[in-house]
Amino acid sequence: MHESKGSNLPISGPRRFIIDLVHFARQVPSTPVCRKVNVSALFEPRKNHPARPSWALLFMKAYALVGAENPPLRRALLEFPWPRLYEHPWMNCALAIERSYQNEPGVFVGLFRAPERQTIAQLQEALLWYKKQPLEKVGVYRRALKVSRVPTPIRRMLWWTTLNFSGYKRAKRFGTFGLTSYGALGAESLHPISPLTTTLTYGPISASGDVIVKLIYDHRVLDGAYIARRLIDIDKAMNGPILDELRQGSLDGVQNSAILRPHFLAGKPETEDAVVED
Repeated sequence: MHESKGSNLPISGPRRFIIDLVHFARQVPSTPVCRKVNVSALFEPRKNHPARPSWALLFMKAYALVGAENPPLRRALLEFPWPRLYEHPWMNCALAIERSYQNEPGVFVGLFRAPERQTIAQLQEALLWYKKQPLEKVGVYRRALKVSRVPTPIRRMLWWTTLNFSGYKRAKRFGTFGLTSYGALGAESLHPISPLTTTLTYGPISASGDVIVKLIYDHRVLDGAYIARRLIDIDKAMNGPILDELRQGSLDGVQNSAILRPHFLAGKPETEDAVVED
């Protein structure tokens, strides 16, 4: 009987992106620190909020509020032309979002600028944009796919220069922290890797409201005890300012600023300043 053989498959754009991300993430000596947090008080206010926000956005804003008060969380190590730390003025979150590309699931990254200065409703509106818009209409996705078609040596050079030359461009194009979670699927990531200074993740939320929240940090920039204290601050933020905003159900906007309010949230066409650019 003739034995069938396997087949070679081309590497998709989203897969090339992940390959590049892993390549640079392996160079970061990252360490995870976790804490059990109880969010049961948020159940009803979240359910009754007009935007019915994603848990990812609630954790995002909570961590962004903590980062606004703790400058070391906004720092990154740059290695060219000399080793130095760069500190960004505000938090930028790179959120991993699964989208379908050429009939296969792929991971894309949505950039949320200054979540600490936006309302929960605005963040939810941005998330829906990233999840529902055609890929070609979202600049950060379009540019990621464009870069993925470049030969590997050139792609790696683009990644390396963005991560090491300018702290401002690094924060603008890649974010100051990452966020990823499989909690809604009943799973937990043990040690997500990323080229960023910190990555926030959380597991499934139990019926009693208990959830394991984890911060993975670059040990060249931060230390474990500091991260453990910031996890306490995230707990307080979730059960403090985030809970209060959910209860208020506020749909009020933030200041009408290009830094604080991405243009597509203001009902205008997306611009280079609204999201990551290559």
